[in-house]
Amino acid sequence: SGFGTVVTGTLTGGPIAVGQEAEILPSGHRSRIRGLQTHKRSLDTAVPVSRVAVNLAGTPKSELERGDVLTLPGRWRATSVFEGSLRTVRGLDHPLTARGAFKVYAGAAERDARIRLFGRSELRPGEQAYARITLSRPVVLDFKESFVLREAGRQETVAGGEVLDTDPPTRLEQDPIARLDARRDADRAALAWRIVADRGAIRASELRLLAGVEADEAERHAAVRLESWLVSPHLLGRVTTTLVQVLEAYHSEHPLRPGMDIGESRLVLFDTGAGLSDPGLTDAVLGHLARTGAIVREGSVLRLPRHQLSTEGRDDADRLVDDVERAEPTPPSVKELMGAGFDRELIQAVCSDGRLVLVSPEIVVTPGFLAKAESIVREHAAGVTVSAFREAIGTTRKYALPILEYFDQRGITRREGDVRVLKE
Repeated sequence: SGFGTVVTGTLTGGPIAVGQEAEILPSGHRSRIRGLQTHKRSLDTAVPVSRVAVNLAGTPKSELERGDVLTLPGRWRATSVFEGSLRTVRGLDHPLTARGAFKVYAGAAERDARIRLFGRSELRPGEQAYARITLSRPVVLDFKESFVLREAGRQETVAGGEVLDTDPPTRLEQDPIARLDARRDADRAALAWRIVADRGAIRASELRLLAGVEADEAERHAAVRLESWLVSPHLLGRVTTTLVQVLEAYHSEHPLRPGMDIGESRLVLFDTGAGLSDPGLTDAVLGHLARTGAIVREGSVLRLPRHQLSTEGRDDADRLVDDVERAEPTPPSVKELMGAGFDRELIQAVCSDGRLVLVSPEIVVTPGFLAKAESIVREHAAGVTVSAFREAIGTTRKYALPILEYFDQRGITRREGDVRVLKE
């Protein structure tokens, strides 16, 4: 009374100091450390491993309970599902099955629990297996932390265990035992790598929460850093293979297109189950593949390095260019060209190839005709009206105005009233 709220426990993770902000888990309540004592001796800083009393400012006792964990903000995360090894008590007089009501004790926390055994339907006294344990409320657990399992109905201790995965996959894979076997003999650095390998990719900040070490520990094994992500070589290889196959099929089906739109490629990679569900991760991987030369990114388009858009030698493309050139200075519109049997994709491809120029959504001309039009504009540097330009080039207003507007957009001319003047 008179000191406010004081919590006590064993300090294990690292030092804490007066004035620091603290976080209470699993509630997430934030507080300031107002005072520290160990064995009734006041401290400015407490270090592990020691029993510590912590005076918390602005924290009502009603927000705390036995088994809560005091930590620095952002260092830990509570969980309500974990996996680990489980060994039954040798003197148990009945097999342990998943049926029944259980309680888990970890640290000072007590939680109601349900269990699911892996690879076994029951455990006899002294036997060991891996299990998934679902808790009634979240609790903070550390890698390889010990816990006790009691059967609530019989009110007896039935097993003890060791935490191996505090954030297991939502869906069980085909062989969870192999995943947990790999963690059983791992240290924290190896655990960091195992998490990356198991998931394929994880944010570096989240890895620090799950493994308790910095992300570079995983990089020392084999993880690849891509911006804020850590990615396994296996995932990179799978994505590369998938994307190359997708682009090969796309180029074969659409030879006249420069490549696949990046938005479409994101959806394809997501739908094919390549392991890229986060758009930020997808962009980081695509950027890596572009830097390493596996693909080429040009603006918002992706293509394979060997795919080069060229309409030279295609009969339909040659006929298209000839039809436009023969009709100049009044060439057919895009709509008229499509009516004559040239599809829009071919028209776009020929324009992308530089053999025609799309001066407006409906007007295409040859580069030679456009160069002639530009020379006329330059001859009238002081200014030219649409009418004078139309007469000089020998066309109609339908073509003259879009060409002048095209020059405006390209910064060759600017409009001043009714005339276009050369922009220097």
